[in-house]
Amino acid sequence: MTTLDFKLACPRPIDGDSINLSHGGGGSVMHKLIESRILPAFDTGALGVRHDSAVLEVGGARIAFTTDSFVIRPLFFPGGDIGSLAVNGTVNDLAMSGATPKWLSCGLILEEGFPIDDLDKILHSMRAAADAAGVSLVTGDTKVVDKGKGDGVFINTAGIGIVEHDLAIAPGSVRPGDRILLSGDLGRHTIAIMSAREGLTFEGGVESDCASLVVPALALIREGIDVHCMRDLTRGGLASALVEISEASKTRITIDEDSIPVREDVNGACEILGFDPLYLANEGRFAAFVPEHQAERALEILRREIRDAEPSIIGRVEEGSQRVTLRTTIGTGRIIDMLSGEQLPRIC
Repeated sequence: MTTLDFKLACPRPIDGDSINLSHGGGGSVMHKLIESRILPAFDTGALGVRHDSAVLEVGGARIAFTTDSFVIRPLFFPGGDIGSLAVNGTVNDLAMSGATPKWLSCGLILEEGFPIDDLDKILHSMRAAADAAGVSLVTGDTKVVDKGKGDGVFINTAGIGIVEHDLAIAPGSVRPGDRILLSGDLGRHTIAIMSAREGLTFEGGVESDCASLVVPALALIREGIDVHCMRDLTRGGLASALVEISEASKTRITIDEDSIPVREDVNGACEILGFDPLYLANEGRFAAFVPEHQAERALEILRREIRDAEPSIIGRVEEGSQRVTLRTTIGTGRIIDMLSGEQLPRIC
């Protein structure tokens, strides 16, 4: 994700002079599209930060501004729905800039014939998620498209938050020596979507981790941690986020496989389906980059604030050419790159 959160509704490979709709896509293709087409078209300083939100100076105050579109299929999944996802995804982008989320907009694109009962459920989920995150929905828009042209409902949200500190929380602030903290286990959101979409059943059932990250992210700042960067691990997962941050900060990142938590049921599903947990989308997990001398204190804070997962320190930032390396369980090194395609489209 980049500043102002440029995303495609359904990312596809670029084929000649068009976006090819006949293949899956994402990962490096999305990265290439943003870098080669979208950013040059607008070319503003704010976009160059490459972060989840733009932090802007307005009348002597600092605000964070972000926007996002949600096209997930199915609309309802274990642990959430498109409504809760839209609110949590947007407030999380603000929190990753160290902002306190305040206001949201909501744009609904409804397909003709969409069940009113389903719309009521989605709106109720949005209200509940907004109340839990302490934000107000203050403006919006609704459009209806012809039957067969909208896949039920698409939601666009934009959010504004207040930055109440002097930290520059962004990929470019990452420094050699920083330690990398992970807020919890990986992969639950993708496996929950896959099970709902394909009618698969995994032992114990897997629910999405969809949740607000506002409380733990702001707790780090409130308690004096000099946070250099935070990133929520949505499409492309932990691996893609780290590659983007390595490129933006021009540093080398090393992570330890043994320190990265993946639940046994999620890991088993990945083995069956051929997924790599490092690349799976999450909707309630984030990585934080903090100075080495504050890493243990930051870990204590996350463990206190996050009760449904076990945060951990998973790696460090080093001097050297930009790249991401995974130190495997058996002690070998594996280079982590962007995916050439997307493991599962329509995930958020």
